[in-house]
Amino acid sequence: MAIRHYLQFRDLSREEYDYLFERTRVIKDKFKRYIPYQPLHDRTLAMVFEKASTRTRVSFEAGMYQMGGSVINLNTGDSQLGRAEPIEDMARVVSRMVDLVMIRTYEQTKLDTFAENSRVPVINGLTNEYHPCQILADIFTFIEQRGPIQGKTVAWIGDSNNMCNTWLQAAELLDFNVHVSTPPGYEVEPERAGLFGLTNYEEFTDPLEACRNADLVTTDVWTSMGFESENEERKRAFADWCVDVEMMRLAKPDALFMHCLPAHRGEEVEAEVIDGPWSVVWDEAENRLHVQKALMEFLLLGMVE
Repeated sequence: MAIRHYLQFRDLSREEYDYLFERTRVIKDKFKRYIPYQPLHDRTLAMVFEKASTRTRVSFEAGMYQMGGSVINLNTGDSQLGRAEPIEDMARVVSRMVDLVMIRTYEQTKLDTFAENSRVPVINGLTNEYHPCQILADIFTFIEQRGPIQGKTVAWIGDSNNMCNTWLQAAELLDFNVHVSTPPGYEVEPERAGLFGLTNYEEFTDPLEACRNADLVTTDVWTSMGFESENEERKRAFADWCVDVEMMRLAKPDALFMHCLPAHRGEEVEAEVIDGPWSVVWDEAENRLHVQKALMEFLLLGMVE
């Protein structure tokens, strides 16, 4: 089987996503009913972290063990990724010893270079540009709660960061719409987002209007990892982009709220929203485990019965 990497959302087709979402449903059902399922017995996942993580590490590590495999966890202190050794050389060595690599790092180019020189599949655990595993979980959560996402409207409120970029790629591929509202100076950069066209999203200067009639309202922290020096400036710029009850009431009556976590209540979202009836953030967080199990199975074994 040819090596498949998962570096950004558009690396898979719509048909493959349909398969992955159905496969996730099956794998999650087995998990909930305590039915052992270990198709990745004797397979090894290497996890490389340049950016710290809670949900990414726990979901991948627990998922690989539950699927019968083993895990090696590396950070920049344990590996050469952040040192003088060329990424190409590290990829050539590590990929001869493991079956799958997940990398959580800063620049997408570093991930791409590793994948180009790897003999095994590479998964993007997060970069400055994209966060495909999170959006995979978010869309599965929407499907679980509300059915197909095709034709629906997602309101993205806040920074046009890696999450926003990935939502835009997903909308283009799976045929739904994204309403984006960012403060001036933080608008979407189509080239950086990796978009082919501009037909599946609309930009709004007023976050309230972006939320009007939305099926899903979602956001992220104002200051992503690596941009800490801009924190105070961003707090001032984003003050009107806090997802509040008024925004949720302008969305559809059955609208959902999502956040990839960690969240800062009182900044990008009001406590009344994230802890309220609209919120599915805990299901969303759990579903990282299930979609990534389906993804790892797909990358290593292809489509299974």
